[in-house]
Order: sequence, then C-alpha cells, then structure tokens
Amino acid sequence: MIDVTCAIIRNDDLEVLIVQRGGKSDHPFKWEFPGGKIAHGESDEDCIIREISEELSMEIIIYSRLRAVEHDYGHKQIRLIPFICDTLDDLPVLSEHIAFRWISPGELPQVDFSEADIAVAAAYLNVIELSVKEPPAVANVATDLSYDEEIRSMVDRIRSTKEADWIATSAIENSTIFRMLLEFSYSEDTKLAFHSSWILSKACDKNPEIVYPYLDGIVDKLSVIKNESAERSFLRIISLSDIEKIGEKRQGRLADHCFNRLRSGFSAIAIKAYSMEVLYKLALLFPDMTNELSASIQMIQGEGSAGIKARGWIILKKLSKLPVDLKSSPK
Repeated sequence: MIDVTCAIIRNDDLEVLIVQRGGKSDHPFKWEFPGGKIAHGESDEDCIIREISEELSMEIIIYSRLRAVEHDYGHKQIRLIPFICDTLDDLPVLSEHIAFRWISPGELPQVDFSEADIAVAAAYLNVIELSVKEPPAVANVATDLSYDEEIRSMVDRIRSTKEADWIATSAIENSTIFRMLLEFSYSEDTKLAFHSSWILSKACDKNPEIVYPYLDGIVDKLSVIKNESAERSFLRIISLSDIEKIGEKRQGRLADHCFNRLRSGFSAIAIKAYSMEVLYKLALLFPDMTNELSASIQMIQGEGSAGIKARGWIILKKLSKLPVDLKSSPK
C-alpha cells in the first residue's frame, strides 16, 4: 500500500484546481487532484505542501483533511490522503502535468478523474454542504496575551479563506491591525509572513485605497524581502493599485525590481505575472518603457508556462496600442 497525499485547492472564487496527466503516465490523460508520495519520515501535511510547491510552484494553506481513500489499481494499491487547501495563486507552473483547470464544485462529477480521485471528489462535495463554523472575534481571543500577540496568533493559525477574509475586514476597520499585518509580512517566520501578506492582499482587494499611505514603504522593502510568498502578495497589491500614488523615485526602483524578476530564470511564475502587470501600469505613465517591456515579455514567451504566455500576449497586445510619448522612464 503506497501512501499518497492530494490537495483540493480552492481559489478566492471557491473554484477547485484539477490537473491532467500526460499520455505516458500510469493513468494517461486522466484528471486528478495534485499531490504525491509521502517521503520517509515526512508528515502528511509537510508532504502535500512540498508536493504542491514542487509540482505547481504554488503556496497553499491547509484548511482541513478528508478521510483517506484506498484503491487497488491492479498494478499498485494506494491510500490517497486528501487535504482541502486554499490559495491566492491562480497560475500553477506545470512540471509533471500537461494541463490544468479551475472548475466549480458542481462540475466535479463530470470530470474524467482517475478512480481514487472520483471518491475524493465525492467526499469533497459532501463536505461543502456542511456549515462552516465562524472564526472567533478579536475581542473574544484569550486575554492573557498582549494585543500584538493575539493578532499574531490568529494570523499564524488561519486555516481558510473565510478566516483570512474576516481578519482582512478587521484590518480595514482597524488601522492598527493593518500595520501589524504589514510588519508581520516582513518577518523571517515564513509561515507568518505568508499568512500576513495574503491577508493584506485580501484587505486591499476589498478596499484598494487602504494601502496607499504604505505603498512607498512596500516598494522600499521589495528588494530585501527574502520570502517569495510575501513578495508575490506585495507585487499583487501594487499591480492592483494606483501606481501614481507611488513617488517617482520609487517608481524607478519598482521598474528595476520588476524587470529583474521578469528576466530572472529563478522567479516564480506568479511573481513574473504580477511584475508584468506592474510594468504595464508604469508604461502607461512612461510610454518610452514600452519597447523594453515588449522585448522582455517576448524573451520569456518561449520558456514560460501556458498561463504566463497567455498573460504576456494580452499585455503585448495592449502595449501595441499605446501612443508614442516623450515622457521619460522613472529614474
């Protein structure tokens, strides 16, 4: 019996990620939930986080665990351990599969899954019909901790998009919480930084203007952030913000940072995607950046995933429509 984990990954729209196997795999062209074998001495939770990072270059938060499914394929027996997970990433980098789709839960019964994944899909559909317990209010958190420690503890242990949404709403209503999340996002504690920056991103989705007083500081931090997850969230926030709210000197630093990430062979796909979006917004302000941005995007078109290529072509098309302007690039 081979122990294998899999992830039912949900995005902000509560769609579920499925991936398709290649023609030379054990189950040619079948769809499945991504995951893989548990390594010796590895916990189930560590396994699924590692597998999703390696297979798809995505960051996930584990929400809950479903009952394991055992299946005999004839040539092998597997025990499939499913985890329900949440993510902000929408562009997986496919290293072992040939296609991916985000689908609504209602579409799951129509998917041509591998046999064990059919049972996992059915179990998930059962679970989502159950009510979800509301997270506790900040005011009701244990009072033996300081306010800072209370917020930090809540952020560190979030388990779902719903909880992240709730804390994001609290941050919009309370600037102290927003500033705490910002500081936590710079932490060397990778889990805390990921959770905090993820929540900040959701807060900015709800109220984009809330981040404007902090944009210059975020740009200053981009070059020194060592946590790729936090960098990804900050670039996402900037890509959805009004770039003119950033000082021109920092616009230049931002352009340099995004060009470096776009051209780097080591940057995650989401970082490249958000860097493209930021650079496009800068090109709207400084059209003489257009040729450099077009060349950089064309350079990665031959090596990127389907998702990054699609985004690249969309931006190239928009760049082709920009008027010629003598305004210089930010310095």
